[in-house]
Amino acid sequence: MPSAAPSPRRSFAEGFRSVAVPKGGPWWRRFAAFAGPGYLVAVGYMDPGNWATDIAGGSAFGYTLLSVVLLSSLMAIVLQGLAARLGIAAGLDLAQACRAHYPQPVTAVLWLLCELAIIACDLAEVLGTAIALQLLFGLPLVGGVAITALDVFVILALQRFGFRKIEAVIVALLLVIASCFLFELIVAGPNLGDAARGLVPSPSILTDPARLYLAIGILGATVMPHNLYLHSSIVQTRAFAEHQGGKAEAIKLATLDSSIALGFAFFINAAILVLAAATFHVAGRTDVADIGEAHRLLSPMLGVGAASAVFAIALLASGQNSTVTGTLAGQIVMEGFLDLRMPVWLRRMVTRLLALVPALVVVAIAGDRGATQLLVFSQVVLSLQLPFAVVPLVRFTGSAEVMNGFASPAWLRIVAWAITAVIIALNLTLLWSML
Repeated sequence: MPSAAPSPRRSFAEGFRSVAVPKGGPWWRRFAAFAGPGYLVAVGYMDPGNWATDIAGGSAFGYTLLSVVLLSSLMAIVLQGLAARLGIAAGLDLAQACRAHYPQPVTAVLWLLCELAIIACDLAEVLGTAIALQLLFGLPLVGGVAITALDVFVILALQRFGFRKIEAVIVALLLVIASCFLFELIVAGPNLGDAARGLVPSPSILTDPARLYLAIGILGATVMPHNLYLHSSIVQTRAFAEHQGGKAEAIKLATLDSSIALGFAFFINAAILVLAAATFHVAGRTDVADIGEAHRLLSPMLGVGAASAVFAIALLASGQNSTVTGTLAGQIVMEGFLDLRMPVWLRRMVTRLLALVPALVVVAIAGDRGATQLLVFSQVVLSLQLPFAVVPLVRFTGSAEVMNGFASPAWLRIVAWAITAVIIALNLTLLWSML
């Protein structure tokens, strides 16, 4: 792999080594200092795009696609662990590593593809938040989409209080989402035996184009390409010891943090799909693929008046959480690939406007169902972009030259390349079926 000097300036410099890590004492104190980045990453694995694909999958096919949620989550755990390893061992985020080790034309293409992924993700946040505002307050979708432009200032306000405070807000909102879905599952009373059988992959997922389309949508909504860039940067907010022993411990603790957080995200994603299967599919409503329709039907079908409101509250929390991490990812990608510093509010506004235009057009023309279809399509776009982030990540983390003595062991490289092959094969299968 060709070598070049890393970027002279760090991405997300305001957060670099800003969180102290105890140098002694019990290991759990050091782990507590590392806990946080994994939950920011996990947010992207339960954003409104996941809701659309999981509801559609659970409603149409029951528990069958639960296996896809599980496999996607396991892939995510491996890939995010590699992202953390790259940030700690190489001292580079994934965007910086691409800029340092690839020719400029390749770097430019990778940057453009990553920006496309961020816009697709931002589109899901826009639509998810707008739908939640409509469900809770009766606000028209067009008005809700326009209001989402104002959340730029919410992000700016949060960043003034330091990175640890941002993490605390994220975790608090995640607990709100988890509590909402725990309530929903208790009320829905799913068949746990059927759900357990759904964790075993079914051949019909590959042979049925409709199932395959939703399966790849779930994959794109679960393994988020911009999260790989985000995680490789924000692990560097920890002031760990920079000798070999300190880096080795930092890699272990950061990997444990992200693995626990992504296990939490799996619970949320599985809960959404199980809720749709237990409420809609078993009642013969296999056509429920719209978030608004799911909200309208939950209370009457479950017989609990609060069910729909709790669902909408969780959706709003999910959209706001995703907004925070999307902002950080956009900043890190632009700074890492281009070594370009732009005011955060301007960067966020540009990205948000690029997502607002298609959202406004689709909502104005097609209404609620068009918004949900656009949500699912945005996740398929993310999945198609995923290999362009995963392949460089696996290459860099397997390189002794880049990783300064912390290259992935052989077994991990084999697993990572196998995951990469599965992602590419699924995407090629999707393109073939669409053609």
